[in-house]
Amino acid sequence: MKKQNVLTAAVMMAFSGTAFAEPLITDYKEATSAYEDAYVSGNFNSNDGNQDQASYNLDLTLDYEKVFSSPNRNTKIDFLGTGSSAKGGNDGDKSSSTYQALGSATVDNYFTPNSNAGFWYGKGEVGVQKDQEDPFTKATAGIGYGRVVNVTPMAYAIRIMQKLREDGFLKADPSNDIYQQVAVIVDKESEYKSKYGLKDYKQYWLQDIQKVIETSGMVKGDFNARAVVQTYDVLENERVSTRKNGWLVRAGVGAVLSNYDGSDGKPALEVGAEYHRPINNKTQFSNEAIATATLDDDDNGYNFNNAMSLTYELSDLIDWENKWTLAYATSDDTDDVTTNTLSSAFYYSLTNQLDFGVEGKLTKLDDSISNNGNDDVDKSLTMGVKYRLK
Repeated sequence: MKKQNVLTAAVMMAFSGTAFAEPLITDYKEATSAYEDAYVSGNFNSNDGNQDQASYNLDLTLDYEKVFSSPNRNTKIDFLGTGSSAKGGNDGDKSSSTYQALGSATVDNYFTPNSNAGFWYGKGEVGVQKDQEDPFTKATAGIGYGRVVNVTPMAYAIRIMQKLREDGFLKADPSNDIYQQVAVIVDKESEYKSKYGLKDYKQYWLQDIQKVIETSGMVKGDFNARAVVQTYDVLENERVSTRKNGWLVRAGVGAVLSNYDGSDGKPALEVGAEYHRPINNKTQFSNEAIATATLDDDDNGYNFNNAMSLTYELSDLIDWENKWTLAYATSDDTDDVTTNTLSSAFYYSLTNQLDFGVEGKLTKLDDSISNNGNDDVDKSLTMGVKYRLK
């Protein structure tokens, strides 16, 4: 019996290095987190020959999102700006351009810190459009329930461990606690910048990640300079898209302080919901919906917008993004207008900041008006670049 117990213990020790499995991205539980995404994307097309004059079409988009989460508060800043310029190929065609932009800031304050329960929120919005009389400004306050958590740091931690295993620096997977500690350090990059300065912070940041991995007992030999370089390569040069997990709902009342048509002081209502789920460590699903109403005597206006996306990481350098957006608008004095857009795009990471993209898109506009040139589905295939500012 004694020999059997010794043999059992020896077998368990021999296989202890493989006792842990890679965690899920959703295992990240840190309440204080932050992320910032800022992209500029553009498509340009030019034609000449067999037409009266050279023609072109240029589309630009600036998309910015910054979120800071703490146990008692979530703060989100959003901005989306689009612009286009075009010139036809017929003699006499002149260039035309348009632009629009909308920015918002939302603060969710939780009644019970570190919970996924109730909160009250405040929201401000500002928008501009070309050739409109006034900017759009709106203020809203209300209540909500639920929480969305940024789990991107765990995605980085998982990729770091995968890279170190592939290159033979780890004997086996560390425990989930090691992954969690590495993810927390990854998420504190801004704190390292503040403490050590932009020039020197990376050596301390990487050093602390190294120390945590070494405590796992899974390092094969020494965590040498090459292992540090591989860790740095993941953090600086590999594309890891933002990952979110959770859901929330909200409802609020407010006022349109000014509108594009010159009106002001109109009461407003809104109801919104979000759902985000990493289906697995390579796939992210997100859906955000919001319904708003602007009350204006006998000309009330109603809008509903829904944005659904599914992103799959084909490799360390290629993402496949699929989106469906629905926009519906109506008022007491106008017909309904519904726009559905389906798109599928492949983005290849040329550098950590520059992506080359190929996108196919289908757009259907239903404005209850026949034979006005937009009855059919609009089809497009574009190639362009997307530059990551943050």
